[in-house]
Amino acid sequence: MKVLHIDSNHSLLINQLSDLGFQNDEDYTSSKSAIEDKIHEYDGIIIRSRFTIDKQFLDKALNLKFIGRVGAGLENIDCDYAIQKGIKLISAPEGNRNAVGEHALGILLSLFNKLNKADKEVRSGQWLREDNRGIELDGKTVGLIGYGNMGKAFAKKLRGFDVDVLCYDIKPNVGDENCKQVSLQELQEKADVLSLHTPQTELTINMINADFINKFSKPFWLINTARGKSVVTKDLVEAIETGKILGAGLDVLEYEKKSFENLFTENEMPEAFQYLINSNKVLLTPHVAGWTIESKEKLAQTIVDKIRAKFM
Repeated sequence: MKVLHIDSNHSLLINQLSDLGFQNDEDYTSSKSAIEDKIHEYDGIIIRSRFTIDKQFLDKALNLKFIGRVGAGLENIDCDYAIQKGIKLISAPEGNRNAVGEHALGILLSLFNKLNKADKEVRSGQWLREDNRGIELDGKTVGLIGYGNMGKAFAKKLRGFDVDVLCYDIKPNVGDENCKQVSLQELQEKADVLSLHTPQTELTINMINADFINKFSKPFWLINTARGKSVVTKDLVEAIETGKILGAGLDVLEYEKKSFENLFTENEMPEAFQYLINSNKVLLTPHVAGWTIESKEKLAQTIVDKIRAKFM
């Protein structure tokens, strides 16, 4: 079987597929149209997020048997059409779930203890102890929306704290010893912290808007390590200004390109984003929650293992 790799990944992916007898070709620079012109030659394709695998692309992939996405989400693939054509979709949420759980916890503790703000101040010669008095996580209620691989990983990290962990998910009976599944209404009534762990779908795009935020019974903290388009940034900014949201930790932004590799040119910078980058109540990271040295290896290994199980 011939496999085309269009994004670079951990070397074990190609090495182990070669050991299994696959022919591996690499093309990390050609345009999408150039890849389309030769995709009919391949049985498999390995991607991260360089471009969208849409209907036009799939119609030219006459012999494609699988698409391996070295990551968690599949929103850059027309999944329904691929499945209709009998193409196996392989993703690797198991590979970076631990990294996401640790990152979410790190963001939360940093916000609670004003670590980012305090660090900047000390570096500028300010020693403001009272202004940087933090709050403790113990005694709080953490609400998770989405309780799949990523939500479960974060809940597991929270076991060392004296907290109540609640989750809302469209799937029934996903709660476990680390988290109680509740209705969305109950989560909005009780949560001190809201953390998003959802894929990008029609249901989750613009999910966190003004109406959603205002249904929370008390001011809360927002953590988003999922997908940027789940949060309406201008509504988030308004909620921070009014005190409805106490602070936000965002690893993802609605302005990200589909490749997740960049945002926008400077002259396109939205006003709401300018507010975020100037606010001491906001902590920002560049879509790296699942981007650790260990997860790079685990993501690749997960893809290899799933291809082996399916095709060997």
